[in-house]
This record gives sequence, C-alpha cells and structure tokens, in this order.
Amino acid sequence: MASGGDLSLTILGFLDERPMHGYELKSHLAALTGHLRPVSDGALYPAIARLEAKGLVERHEEAGAAAARRQVLTITDDGRAELRRRLREPADLDISDQTRFFAILAFLSALPDPADQARVLRRRLAFLEAPAGFFRKDGAPVRARDEPDPYRRGMILIARASSQAEKEWLRRRIEELNVPR
Repeated sequence: MASGGDLSLTILGFLDERPMHGYELKSHLAALTGHLRPVSDGALYPAIARLEAKGLVERHEEAGAAAARRQVLTITDDGRAELRRRLREPADLDISDQTRFFAILAFLSALPDPADQARVLRRRLAFLEAPAGFFRKDGAPVRARDEPDPYRRGMILIARASSQAEKEWLRRRIEELNVPR
C-alpha cells in the first residue's frame, strides 16, 4: 500500500468483519491490493502497533493449530467508530486514487446508512466526470485520436474505457441506494 492511510483503513475494515491473526490479515490484504501494492511485514506490523496504541485494535493470545500460540487481532468500539468515520468522510486522495478508492469501496457496506454510501459514491463520480488527461497540449487534454505515440494513445484509451465503466456502475449503484427500502 502506498501509505499508512489506506493500510490502516483496510486493517480496520477486515477486522470489522471478524477477528484475525496477523498472517491471516496479511493474506486478506494481499488478496485485495497485493498485486498492485504488496504489503510487507515491515509495513503491516508497525501499522497494527499504531492502531493498538490508538486503542483502535486489541491483541490477545489464542491456542494455535500446533503447539504455538498466536496473536489474534480484534477491532475495538473506537476502531469501529474510526472505520465508519473514514468511510463516511474519505480524504480527497481516497476519492481520487483508484487503489485507495477501492479500499473504501471494499468496506463501504459497513456504513449502515445508504445516504452516506451514496454521498461517497457521488464524490467519486464527480471526480471522474471532471476533465482530466495524462498529456496536455496548449493547456487542453490530448485526445486519443490526436496522440501520435501508440503507447500514450493506449494509455488514454484504456483510462477512458475504465473510467466509463466505473461511471456507469457508480450511477447505477447511486440510483439503487436512492430507492426506498
């Protein structure tokens, strides 16, 4: 993960689902973002220690499958409140960075109020709808058809297709969340 911010969010998110020991937590983190941003022990265990120091996570020992005892991590009530706060009020970087946004998305169901979920999704949609581009000429984004370099053109086309698919999904989900339950 790029920073302690999204790592601590994902730790809290997974522990909100159920208590886990460190290795199990690391496996879940790797499955979520490991292919993009691997999580090393040198990042994971200090992040857990920081969450413990803030009273957001607790650790206790349990018997392991073999003779060795293992440390099991549990989210606290304060940790759950912090997770909900961070999901309800994500930082701008959590909205604009796709990997960080996917970390938010992975746990957004933990927010009980559909209006809160929709508000977060609307922020991401607004970000995606703002004019952007990898390359600029005369102050304007370069369009794929005007980009002579095939690799840069590929970047533009892939980003456009991905953005379109995400925007369509966001609009549908926001509409679903606005349906009275």
